[in-house]
Amino acid sequence: MATAVIDQLDTFGPDRCEQLTYEQAAAYNRRLAKTHYENFSIVSWFLPRRLREDFRNIYAFCRWADDLGDEAGDPVRSLQLLDWWRREIDACYNDQPRHPVFVALHRTVRRHDIPRKPLDDLVDAFIQDQTVTRYDTWDQVLDYCTRSADPVGRLVLYICGYRDPLRQSLSDATCTALQLTNFWQDVRRDILERDRVYIPIDLAAKHKLDIETMVAVVKSDTQSAGSCCSGCAIPSPGINALRGPYRATLRDLIDRTWPLFHRGRGLWPLIDRGIRLDIRLFTLGGQAILKKIQRTGYNTLVDRPRLTKSAKLTLMLQAIAMNLTSSRVAIDAETTS
Repeated sequence: MATAVIDQLDTFGPDRCEQLTYEQAAAYNRRLAKTHYENFSIVSWFLPRRLREDFRNIYAFCRWADDLGDEAGDPVRSLQLLDWWRREIDACYNDQPRHPVFVALHRTVRRHDIPRKPLDDLVDAFIQDQTVTRYDTWDQVLDYCTRSADPVGRLVLYICGYRDPLRQSLSDATCTALQLTNFWQDVRRDILERDRVYIPIDLAAKHKLDIETMVAVVKSDTQSAGSCCSGCAIPSPGINALRGPYRATLRDLIDRTWPLFHRGRGLWPLIDRGIRLDIRLFTLGGQAILKKIQRTGYNTLVDRPRLTKSAKLTLMLQAIAMNLTSSRVAIDAETTS
């Protein structure tokens, strides 16, 4: 599936890369952040204005790396492009940025003294996606999340001026929980679009779910029904036969995901109120997806749960109310001390 990023390789790719000024590059990243769908905008209205450009620059790096890994249409081509993307990281940290994403990101890196490890870790995760499509154990999935998800939270913390291990650990818990939620939400889509399964084989076997049987049934079900990756309105006999083991497996996985969200909430009082709302929104959005999976009977082999616009608005209002409440508590504490 082609994307705007992949379509731009002739202009901003390894063979030819037009040079942009910083202002042009920052505008490019701003357009990229605005035109890609996310559950919540990566740069919300509530972020401090002084941080928005840096957030967009980080987002643009992640968007490009993700699409180079997932949307090139061929694992060999993806590996070549990701190797090129790592060389662009080299150029950025050698003060010679070339690609527009890095022309803008270079200033963010210097302004906040951001180490390159989170960027390298993200590229490592996308490389892993090209070669690893099954996971034997829960610990292997968590290890993957340390590269695919946790670096994003750490980059956000660096931008906001936080570098301590406690905040990083709490951020890691939230980012891993969000990544896992996305896995359980997209089991069917990951099978059909990329032949990837993040459900651990040993945990599935405990509930008598055979991963390769599940993959074969999903692919056969889609072909026979002529449906898209979002699933069929009426489950096939094959899907129905998997229902019990699949639901038990997903229930187990979600039970393991909830504590990570709960631990990650410990970050909220430790960060500036100006960014707390955005962090809460991501957490509340992930938790809402988990609740929806639970309410629909862990049925993500048939239906991909989504948040409606009204649900997102409700979560935003909830996050704002929580921010106001915490602010009043802080003010009351100051006035009584």
